[in-house]
Amino acid sequence: MFTNLALVPGVALVRAALSAPLRMTTGFKVPSGEARLNKHYTMKGVTKNILDLKIAGEDTDGDLAVFEQTGLTKLGGPPLHIHPHQDEWFFVIKGQYLFQVGEDQYSLSAGDTIFLPRNVKHAFIQLSRRGKMIVSYLPAGKMEDFFKVTDAWTQPPTKAEMAKAFSDHDMEIVGPPLNKP
Repeated sequence: MFTNLALVPGVALVRAALSAPLRMTTGFKVPSGEARLNKHYTMKGVTKNILDLKIAGEDTDGDLAVFEQTGLTKLGGPPLHIHPHQDEWFFVIKGQYLFQVGEDQYSLSAGDTIFLPRNVKHAFIQLSRRGKMIVSYLPAGKMEDFFKVTDAWTQPPTKAEMAKAFSDHDMEIVGPPLNKP
């Protein structure tokens, strides 16, 4: 009986360690042109974008993921969609974009920021030949895995494949990509 009681503190410590947050406790730098943890994705689908992970969900215990997105497709962008569990924040570094958030449309260029609340339909279209944005997801959700899936595509996905990829990563497609204004 006393032997079993002696194990109780050890079991409690193991349980506490397993449930402890995995948040980073030190800072880090990601040099220009590089990706955190070497996670560099080329999104293929309705648009071709290069996404370099800058802050991973595993760095923040899932609270945040940040990507640098280089847009390579003029007039490309995602379909109108909803993130039921995530807010998004974009900061335009280079290029021109048109965003739809709910029923409102916003023109953005270098230096502009836009916030997309969860549960609000949204999409964007890249109006310039090249573009670059910082994209943040709060919480990180399954976005890193989503970009990993799109990176693995060897040809443009069908509408059904695209819808499945969105659904598998907690997003819902609710309309087509935006058209040129």
